Amino acid sequence: MALLMYGMKIMSEGLQKMAGPQLRHVLGAMTTNRVTGLLTGAFVTAAVQSSTATTVMTVSFVNAGLLSLAQAISVIMGANIGTTLTAWIMSAGFNFNMGDVVFPCFILGILLIYAKSSAKKSGGEFVFGLCFLFLGLATLRENAADMDLGHNQAVLDFFAATGGWGFGSTLLFLLLGGVLTMCVQSSAAVMAITMILCSSGALPIYQGIALVMGENIGTTVTSNIAAMTGNPKARCAALAHMVFNVFGVLWILCIFKYFVNFVCSFVGYDAVLASTDVTYAQENASLLNFVLPTFHTAFNVCNVLILIWFIKPIEKLVTRIIPSKEDDDDEDFRLQFITGGILSTAELSILEARKELNHFADRTQRMFTIVSEFMQHPDQKEFNKVFARVEKYEGISDNMEIEIANYLNNVSDGRLSSETKQKIRSMLYECGEIESIGDSCYNLSRSFRHEHEDKESFTQEQWDHIYQMFQLTNSSLTQMIKVLASGSLKDAMASYNIENEINNYRKQLKQQNVLDISNNKYSYQLGVYYMDIINECEKLGDYVVNVVEARTDTKEKKQ
Repeated sequence: MALLMYGMKIMSEGLQKMAGPQLRHVLGAMTTNRVTGLLTGAFVTAAVQSSTATTVMTVSFVNAGLLSLAQAISVIMGANIGTTLTAWIMSAGFNFNMGDVVFPCFILGILLIYAKSSAKKSGGEFVFGLCFLFLGLATLRENAADMDLGHNQAVLDFFAATGGWGFGSTLLFLLLGGVLTMCVQSSAAVMAITMILCSSGALPIYQGIALVMGENIGTTVTSNIAAMTGNPKARCAALAHMVFNVFGVLWILCIFKYFVNFVCSFVGYDAVLASTDVTYAQENASLLNFVLPTFHTAFNVCNVLILIWFIKPIEKLVTRIIPSKEDDDDEDFRLQFITGGILSTAELSILEARKELNHFADRTQRMFTIVSEFMQHPDQKEFNKVFARVEKYEGISDNMEIEIANYLNNVSDGRLSSETKQKIRSMLYECGEIESIGDSCYNLSRSFRHEHEDKESFTQEQWDHIYQMFQLTNSSLTQMIKVLASGSLKDAMASYNIENEINNYRKQLKQQNVLDISNNKYSYQLGVYYMDIINECEKLGDYVVNVVEARTDTKEKKQ
């Protein structure tokens, strides 16, 4: 079982390394209506062999405003169809001699992993993972045969006793399937166990299919628990997934035996005869390796055909259960994109981290906007209120840096391509420089407090100069956010031009300050406060340029 789960993980990661960016592009572009969203979800999930990965990408696009919740629900419906391919892969693995291909494929995977091309390395990981999956299946099958579960009296007595409770038996195995899936964190693993038990003749088909239905609910419980600390949109998407599967289980339960008998007859297996004739059940047990994936596919396809017309009601239901806060308080510490632990693999996590850094930059600009309120000459009460807000933002900035950096460090523990490792290093640098911008904003507020507590105030000319410097600094922050969104070298050049303006203006004001102090226009101490503000703005501009250089991969960073 460990080999199977490890193989699934390696195979999924290898596929996502090869096609992660392209699949994200497909997911963002091909969701114009419910049908294309459905097909896109099925395609992406089948490609990466992970419905969780598709859900992660979908939620990130909802948060970014690229997808509506209704579009996301159609993608999640498609993901339920795409994930059925896993059961068919395992079914194929149970029905041919995997030893003939596994070890030659291992050699091929090793050769590809040590290739120079990153694409070939990722392909090698996929082959390697697929081999582990088939090796795990082969080992399971061999050990199940050695255990002879079909003639193990204790096992047969247990299933016979629990299978005689009628509808209660179906509910029991439904619950067992859900609990097992939550425990092992893998519906594929529980599907493999179900196939082993059914094909050995130990587990009757009705209880086996009840386990499969439980797996469908169990996998959604896992994602909902993971999304509990996420934002409302993430929780709504996870809840929509659960609503979809729970509804499917409920209507299937109403026609349970009729639906199971129909699926079995489609494969050529008589479920009614098997329930009464033990010899027939054992002789045809191998057919159950096809019955289970057929039921899994039929269940999800029928469920989609029913619910695809009710996306809007599902959206209204989940948003009523988990309402979004209309009066969103930006001064609360809350990450938007990487909370909740809803990630699947390292490659796909980069998208969430990138958007969180953009959000972090937005917060620092809002912090700078609050600092600019000191130039409105507030009274003592209002001054203290503004300073308290800046202090609060400083705490938020520190926490965001720690959370994002820890997240990126956790991502870097996975198997990554060299390009992704370089991206993480650049993003860690960006994170530190954005936090330094927050520190500069706090230092500016302290300088204003020193001036406010002094007996004399800045002259009107000084205030005019500070206002002009703040305008330039705010422009640099605005341009930085634009660069973070686009990554364009053209936008980066505009940032460098603003930085040159800030440097030249600071130099001009520094010379003017010396002349004004010598001409007794104001005291030396007031000149120190004044230049502290000007110098801090120039330092903030340097941090901005460092962020821009890291984002656009320019080599020389300002120190």
